[in-house]
Amino acid sequence: MSTIARPLIRYGYAPLLLLGINGTGIALAASGANKAWLLALLVTAIALSFAAERLLPYRSAWNSSHGDVGRDTAHTFVNETLILASVAAIPALAALVPGDGIWPTSWPFAVQVLIAILVADLGITLTHYASHKVGVLWRFHAVHHSVTRFYGLNGLMKHPLHQTLEMTAGVTPLLLAGIPVPVASALSLAVAVQLLLQHSNADYRVGPLKYVLALNEGHRFHHLKWAGIGDVNFGLFTLIWDHLLRTHTYDPSRQFSSADLGMAAKPDYPVGYLAQLAEPFTRHGACTSPPATPPTPRRSTVARTPSS
Repeated sequence: MSTIARPLIRYGYAPLLLLGINGTGIALAASGANKAWLLALLVTAIALSFAAERLLPYRSAWNSSHGDVGRDTAHTFVNETLILASVAAIPALAALVPGDGIWPTSWPFAVQVLIAILVADLGITLTHYASHKVGVLWRFHAVHHSVTRFYGLNGLMKHPLHQTLEMTAGVTPLLLAGIPVPVASALSLAVAVQLLLQHSNADYRVGPLKYVLALNEGHRFHHLKWAGIGDVNFGLFTLIWDHLLRTHTYDPSRQFSSADLGMAAKPDYPVGYLAQLAEPFTRHGACTSPPATPPTPRRSTVARTPSS
């Protein structure tokens, strides 16, 4: 790669998605454009994600399939469809809410989207945190923690019931407040972009913002496979709530490989899509114990992963 292309990707990729893709989505949503723009921007974001991962990978080995591409594509298709369907259902759901809500419709559209992001971030983060504490929730969330490499499609590699639970926690307060459909559309795009960035194999940088935004440098710590040690950096959009919960951690010297990811207490977790959908309903569908001798902890701040 040329000496010019490398820094462009390293320092330009995240702003391109965060400001370029999201900014375009906000402008189109505010203009009342046909909703086809949402799918077009989503496909563009995925294409940019894969391109950045191949041009400037954090781990070259993570760009090769681990027998997971078909499964992760199925997870992504199903869960992104659920997100888009929830946006389409907002008018019907809003009709069930008494009154007109308190949504600040007179405020600038971009500010409304930012409010939606921050409110959704709180609900999703707290649900994520609870999913590491409550056994029945962990059964479904464990699907996401079975990954053994970091790349864009990991973000939506979730059990659809857990995905629905997280989105419900994030969106319900917004529905009660009377969020307009265009704002919800921009929010749904922002969620997809954030998941691509958060699990990206691209070796990008955001400087001091890594302590505020929930991006891949910090989220890798969340996927450490040893019980308790990975119970950090729960935020979807920001790390604000992690700082308040005292679950934030970061070590610039820490390097990650596939040997660090997954679940040490459940190394034989199913890898097929349908098997992963069924696993939470089996009698052994959750990690039941941490490894006997975990490696030296790196600022583990909360309790061990729960038992079923």
